[in-house]
Amino acid sequence: MYENNKPYPEVLVERRNPYYAKLLLIDYASNCSEDTAIHEYFYQSLMVDDKELSETLMQISKVEMHHLRLLGKAISLLGIKPVFGVLGNNTLTPWTSKYVNYSVKVEDMLKIDIKQEKTAIDTYQKHIKEIDDRYIKALLERIVEDEIIHLKTLYTYLKKLKVVNA
Repeated sequence: MYENNKPYPEVLVERRNPYYAKLLLIDYASNCSEDTAIHEYFYQSLMVDDKELSETLMQISKVEMHHLRLLGKAISLLGIKPVFGVLGNNTLTPWTSKYVNYSVKVEDMLKIDIKQEKTAIDTYQKHIKEIDDRYIKALLERIVEDEIIHLKTLYTYLKKLKVVNA
């Protein structure tokens, strides 16, 4: 299982709010974002020899892509274009492939993924507290449920790897 089987809430907002949209751009396309996760998991799925792990990473990438789509809709409804980057002081810091960790050692990959999932969860929880919009909060809370599943899945693979290498 790569995501919670609970449905996602409909993407709605209480009102336009460019400030909230800018916060969501961090989740959407920053160095630790859905966009970065998609590219990183996809890359890793190509690089690992273990077919089961490769498929797991690909499936997680697909879930992250769904998150990206939902966030993009929310950002648009909040009043700005869902650009691939972060907006600050009316300047765009574009997303870059430099954000992707290109490690090819499986243990390093998993440790990096775990760290990034934890950071993503922390950032989502910070945004849930900061955003006063029940629809956005519900969406972010639902996305966090998937990120927690990803985190647990990655820990499972890391534990298996340590047992095999012990």
